[in-house]
Amino acid sequence: MSSTPEKQDVTSEDLLAAYDAQLRGVTESLDTGVVAELDGPVTRISGRRQGFVSGPRDLGVTGSALDTLIARQRDHFAARGESVEWKTRAHDLPVDIPERLRAAGFVPEERETVLVGRSEKLAGEPLLPAGVTLRRVSSRYELDRIDALGAAVWGEGHPALAEDLQRQLGAAPDDLIVLVAEAAGELVCAARLELTPGLDFAGLWGGNTLEAWRGKGLYRATVAARAKIAAERGVPYLQVDASDDSAPILRRLGFVEITTTTPYVWSPDAPANVAE
Repeated sequence: MSSTPEKQDVTSEDLLAAYDAQLRGVTESLDTGVVAELDGPVTRISGRRQGFVSGPRDLGVTGSALDTLIARQRDHFAARGESVEWKTRAHDLPVDIPERLRAAGFVPEERETVLVGRSEKLAGEPLLPAGVTLRRVSSRYELDRIDALGAAVWGEGHPALAEDLQRQLGAAPDDLIVLVAEAAGELVCAARLELTPGLDFAGLWGGNTLEAWRGKGLYRATVAARAKIAAERGVPYLQVDASDDSAPILRRLGFVEITTTTPYVWSPDAPANVAE
């Protein structure tokens, strides 16, 4: 870990520079059958439930050359019959990347806020409501229960995510921490922490909470528990792609915004692209 300043008065600009340096390529252990490869300035990952493309802040490619690069990624996943997410950030260059992605048939999903917090300041014993327990899980049975929780929260499940998490746990069990909050045998909240050896950032993901249990501090409790694990592992920062629901909570806890991110997704059943 070397690109994040050690001084205590780290600015959001410092954190953004470290984010760009560390979180733009492959940041996790890859499962068997998953392939990461460079194509010009971008990194693409194939072989999972959904492909993934990301690049440096400045792609260094413009105009028709950028259109060709985008089309090549789309066509790579089309040949595989896979959907693909191209992850963009608000400060990316050139500024017309979103426009050119849309022209190639990619569809923007919900914009999220990228927030960063210091793990040592956020770490603590989770404060849970009476009757609620928080524990770490790893079995496929528990992952399927988490998928059922997500279906209850969002109206649809994603069993392929449970498969991905199971593979991640098999490949690097110490780097994926899955937590569930349970009350009277019912899962009421689930969240996970993803660590990557050598990086200054650990990712916070999930945080799905049943509607009846919102506003009771469960999300804050999972943040504190995950921050404690990250701090104990020597990882100084937590990073979140936060929804509009969770961003205000995280800001109150001390997270700072460094940029926003919008995924652009292409799928094989998408309408024909209108431009090459």
